[in-house]
Formats: sequence, structure tokens, C-alpha cells
Amino acid sequence: MGEDAVIKTVVAVAFIGLNFYTYHFLATNPVYPERKSFAEFPLELGEWACAERLPMGEKIERNLGVSDYLLCRFTSPENPAGIDVYVGYHASQVREKGGGAGENSIHPPAHCLPGSGWDIISNRTVPLDMPGLPQENATVKRVVIAKNTARQLVYYWYQSRGRVISVDWKKIVFVGLDRAMRGRTDGSLVRFTVPILQKDEAKAEAAFRELAPRVLTQLPAYVPH
Repeated sequence: MGEDAVIKTVVAVAFIGLNFYTYHFLATNPVYPERKSFAEFPLELGEWACAERLPMGEKIERNLGVSDYLLCRFTSPENPAGIDVYVGYHASQVREKGGGAGENSIHPPAHCLPGSGWDIISNRTVPLDMPGLPQENATVKRVVIAKNTARQLVYYWYQSRGRVISVDWKKIVFVGLDRAMRGRTDGSLVRFTVPILQKDEAKAEAAFRELAPRVLTQLPAYVPH
């Protein structure tokens, strides 16, 4: 068994034990912080605008276990192809009865992308210092994906209870700790998907860095710290 597999196994066992203890002895009353609905999220952010919110459909919403979400394609005069912005908010990531991880857990994008036909050709954890992030010295996932001749740049991370988390097992650990100490398991997945046109990855990167701060500075009202 490799080192990564050992770490994941240890984390899973620790999470189950912590969640069992929490359910029976600590923070048994879940806390749901006040927040705005994404139906109120502004569709104009400077020169960037979203023509309409995109629905995922009931089946996809149910499979994801998402409580509320933003799914929009923001475009600007300089970027008519646009950037797809997804923020999925989960009011709870555990079963409220019986303990244990439940269907509400946030799905890792790296697991979902291959299932939708995209190949991951680059997957890095990178630092991101940007206005609107709730945490200094944050690290996020930067992924380049391909399907036939199409290429996309994807940035994503878990933004949960005032933290920016890029590693799946850390997300699991913090869910258990915050449930024990604060009664909260709410959290979100933040994802930006930028088309790479004419193999110009630098332009896609620049577009992300122009739009992302405009979105992130709005998020505290919708994704509570």
C-alpha cells in the first residue's frame, strides 16, 4: 500500500471515529449560519456579466447533494467566450441521524471530470493570493483538461467555514473538527472553468485573474465564514 493510500485510510478511520464521538457526545445540535440565496447574486460585476443563471436539473442537484448553487457564464467584451463559474453550497455535509459521511459531502471535481469525458493533462496545487479569499497563503487546485481538441483551464477549491482547502482529506478532517467544536459542517466548492482558445493558456489565466476577485469579494454573504 502506497503512502497516499495509507494517509487516506488513516484519515477515513479517524473521521469515522471523530464523527461517531461528535454525534454522541459533542455538538449534537447542528448550526446553520444565516446567508443569502444565490438567487440574489449579482449578474453584473464590472464589465463582466452573466446573461442568465444556468439550471443543473433536479437529478444532478440530488446527486450532488447541493443545498444552493450559482452556475453562470460570465462574459466581457475582451472575453466573449466567457468563464463558467460554479459555487455549490452545502448546508450540511453529514447525515443528521446516525452519524457518518452522507450524500451531502462535496464531490471532488478531479473524480467527476474523467466521468464526463474530460482528460486531466495537468493537475497542480498552487498558491493563490487574491482579494476576496477568506484565508491568507491559500492554496488551490489548478487543472488543465482536454476533450478531443478542446482545452480548458480549471481552478477549484473548497471554501468552508472561513478556510480555503485544496486537499480532499483535509476537507474531511475539518468537517469532523468543526462539527465537534462549532456544530457546523456547511461548506462549498468554488470552481472557475476557462476555455483555452488557440492554445493560449496565458490568456485564459489572465481572464481568470480578472474575473475571480470580482466574484470572490461577493461570496461572504453567500458562503459564511
